[in-house]
Formats: sequence, C-alpha cells, structure tokens
Amino acid sequence: MAETADRYAEMVRAKTSTGALTPRTAEVYVRDVLTFAELAGGARVLDDLGGQDVDEVLLAFARKPDGRRRAGVAPDRRVAGPVQSAASQARFRRSLSAFFKYAVVAGWVQLDPMGAVTVRPVQRGGLRAERRALTAEQAEGLLGAARGLAETGPGGVGGRADQRTELRDGLIVLLLAAVGPRVSELTAANAEDFFVNGGTRYWRIFGKGGRTRDVPLPHPVAEVLDAYLAEGRALLDRGREPKALLLSWRGRRLARGDVQGVIDRVLARVEPGRRRGVTPHGLRHTTATHLLAAATDMDAVRRVLGHSDLSTLGRYRDELPGELEAAMRVHPLLGPVEGRRRG
Repeated sequence: MAETADRYAEMVRAKTSTGALTPRTAEVYVRDVLTFAELAGGARVLDDLGGQDVDEVLLAFARKPDGRRRAGVAPDRRVAGPVQSAASQARFRRSLSAFFKYAVVAGWVQLDPMGAVTVRPVQRGGLRAERRALTAEQAEGLLGAARGLAETGPGGVGGRADQRTELRDGLIVLLLAAVGPRVSELTAANAEDFFVNGGTRYWRIFGKGGRTRDVPLPHPVAEVLDAYLAEGRALLDRGREPKALLLSWRGRRLARGDVQGVIDRVLARVEPGRRRGVTPHGLRHTTATHLLAAATDMDAVRRVLGHSDLSTLGRYRDELPGELEAAMRVHPLLGPVEGRRRG
C-alpha cells in the first residue's frame, strides 16, 4: 500500500508540470491517497483489498478529525456526528476512484474494488452540521471584531512593527464573510486584482475552470482594503512576493492553511454569547445564506460565489431561525399580514 501510494503521488505531481493537473488538484489527490494508505494499512498488499476493505476506510475517514484545522476557537461541538464534512467525504471517494482506475491500468490490481463498495452517502450521513452558516448575530459579532481589529491598524500595541498583522487579519475575515470567496481564491489574490470603476471598488476573482468574476466590495470592506494596501501590506513586504495581496509576517504569500488561524484569532475577540467556531468554507456558506435570505437575486448570488449553475446554490444555503415566519409575515401575494383582524 505505502509503495503504490508513493508511486501514485509521484505520477500525480508530475502531471502538474505538463498542465494536466493544477497544483491544487494534485495536492488534494496526493493527500487523499496517502491518507487512504494510512487508514488501510501501509504494509497491506493493494490487490488484496476488496469492497468491504474500502468501506471500512471510507467510514474511518468519515470519523477522522480534520487535521487542517489549527488549535484555537473550537468549532461548534453541539452537533453530534463525525468530524469530516459530507463534501470532504465525497471528495475523498472521488480521489480513491481515480487512484484505483490508475491502479488497474498500471497493473497494480486486477479488479477495481470501488465497484463493490456498499457504503452510500446516506449511510455516511450526519456528517454535515445542521448549520454551517453563522446566524446574523454571530456574523455581526465576527464582522465587528474584524473591523475593530483593522481599526487598531499597524499602530497597535505589542509586537514588532514589521510583524503586525491586524489590518491583514481584519481584511481576511471581512472578505470571506462579505464576499464569500473560496479560500484558494483568497490566498491567490494579487494586489492588482482590485480596481475602481465608477467609484466602486471591485475584486477580480480568478476562480475554478479559468473563469473570472468582478465582485463589487461593500464600502466598509473597501475601506479596510485601502488601509491595508496603504499601510499594512508595506510592513509585511520583504520583496519576495511583489504581487501577492496577503503576506505572512515573513513576507511570503499567505498559505491556505494559515487562514483558519486568522479566523480563530478574530473569533477570540468576539463576546462569548455571539461566538461560534467557523471555517473559511463556513463563511462562504454564511455569505450565500444571508444573501439568499435577504431575497437577493439568485443569479447575482451565483455570480458572487463563482458558480456556473444555479442548482449548486442549494448546498450553500442553510435555514436561518425565524426565516420562514418572517417570510410569511410579508407574503408576496397577500402583502403584510401580521396583525390583521379576522373577518
């Protein structure tokens, strides 16, 4: 298992040099196949694995803690169930399918065991939290903390002046919560991707499939962006990444794995009653949920999030407390109905 996983990882990485795979996709494939080898047992023979063995690995992965989360504010543990999300499990299963298809071609296995897998998504259910999106109160608390942190700016107290990240951290949370980009889109952003048109600040986001979208920034977010570009970024710039928007205190482009730590630091500033742990993807859910709850045009929400199809919005939509009651109080066919006397 260990040997074939390593050989497959080498092949996947080699495909990035030819352009057959993007570095991000290759990173996911490699991580998943190495995880598979670890869970299945590195000393086992790959061709000995059957559908039941893969079932066991899928279930073990479902209950495997997400190692990408950093220590800090813990996620909401009131929701029972395994740690891995349904989306992560689906991705892991796709990675295994790709691995075994290659293993058949390479002659490592005689039969693809994925055809005999019996564990279905419904059996792996309960993995998605009942609510990924923050409520309005929780989101307002987080955004308020982010703006307050940004207002302290580079002139804050404590630490070396050239290592201060308050403006950067506030900007990260504001962009994630207000615009809802993928974390890969955020960390890949360059300073030149932000421009002004007709007095409005826009972010040109380079998304999946080579698609780009120009998203207008709310004024409070644009203000923090301008302050960061004018003051905060210059303190972190070591001349190593002249284009990158977000820099570490060492002057390197901020990595995807660093973003959760930023969110957790901002969360620590939120009053306990409004604080709930959230991931970067959870903030993307928050953006979609509240835009749709506010009756924002679905196609506009699709374009903000960078989806090619309206049907994909469903998985980014969580139910908010009191939302149905509020909708029925102002019915599109009956008008305001609250407080009417019965005839």
